[in-house]
Amino acid sequence: MIIDLRSDTVTKPSKGMLNAMLNAEVGDDVYKEDPTVNALEEKLASMFGMDRALFFPTGSMANQAALKLHTNPGEQVICDKYAHIYNYEGGGASFNSGISCKLVDGDRGMFTAQQAEASINPPDFYHSPLTSLIEVENTTNKGGGACWDFEELKKIREVAHKHNLGYHLDGARLWNALVTLDHKPKKYGELFDTISVCLSKGLGCPIGSVLIGNNELMQHAIRIRKIFGGGMRQVGYLAAAGLYALDNNIERLKQDHLKAKEIGEVLESLTFIKKVEPIETNIIIFELKDSVSEKDFLNTLTEKNIHIIGMGSNKLRMVTHLDYIDEMHDSHLKILKSLKF
Repeated sequence: MIIDLRSDTVTKPSKGMLNAMLNAEVGDDVYKEDPTVNALEEKLASMFGMDRALFFPTGSMANQAALKLHTNPGEQVICDKYAHIYNYEGGGASFNSGISCKLVDGDRGMFTAQQAEASINPPDFYHSPLTSLIEVENTTNKGGGACWDFEELKKIREVAHKHNLGYHLDGARLWNALVTLDHKPKKYGELFDTISVCLSKGLGCPIGSVLIGNNELMQHAIRIRKIFGGGMRQVGYLAAAGLYALDNNIERLKQDHLKAKEIGEVLESLTFIKKVEPIETNIIIFELKDSVSEKDFLNTLTEKNIHIIGMGSNKLRMVTHLDYIDEMHDSHLKILKSLKF
């Protein structure tokens, strides 16, 4: 039994999802003639109370399209130093849009409205990049699945509005935040100009993210997707997986969160663990004591068919997901308790 906790992207479609995919009605989405893609986009736009949605093959492409829609070359986006758009999208902000990132020194990937406002460059000071966008990530990946305080998000919205800036939400794991906080998607649709949501992480789809926004911005999104090479044909087979996931796999995220907390409790009891970050959703980030080798720890787990991510500097990550079943969980906890370093 292989226990793969590297990411919630390692899941495979369930039988129910595969049946939905096999029975999907499809057309040519480049011509916007795929009825299943259209249904997915309409469903998500309605869920968030926004005007339009557009299906993308990846979350990075959806985020990159959002950056392009909000900015012009030479401008700047404000984001946290842990932001996915800065750390994990291959330098796409500079390559695709010709923009730079103003990094905020936040807490676990989250910053305050006061920090956001202090990061805005004076618009009449032409020596510095023109600030045009504020970007937040919820939940925070590198921040250990932390959920933003909604009142702080509202305050940042006020800052963005005051300074005529765009406001984008990288909601790759927004579903986890919605379940944890018992929030409705429309609360977020009311705040942000654009939102990207991922279907291939916690929701278990094989591929796919969706960018959602208002008409003014989204009328250009399909052109940007085309420029980035994201035009797809009979992609309704994949959109069907997304529709199935939205109907069946959101509430069950609570199970992933519970398992993550139980793993955290065991880790905290082990003498060779230096620190376990607060666990709110499905990501566990922990740190080994200086006397323990990260490489040795990873090799020991691999020998026991447990696969996790090493983040460097003795910091490691585990992510629970729908393919991490109860039997795996029980076995994993027993193995962790038995480890000696």
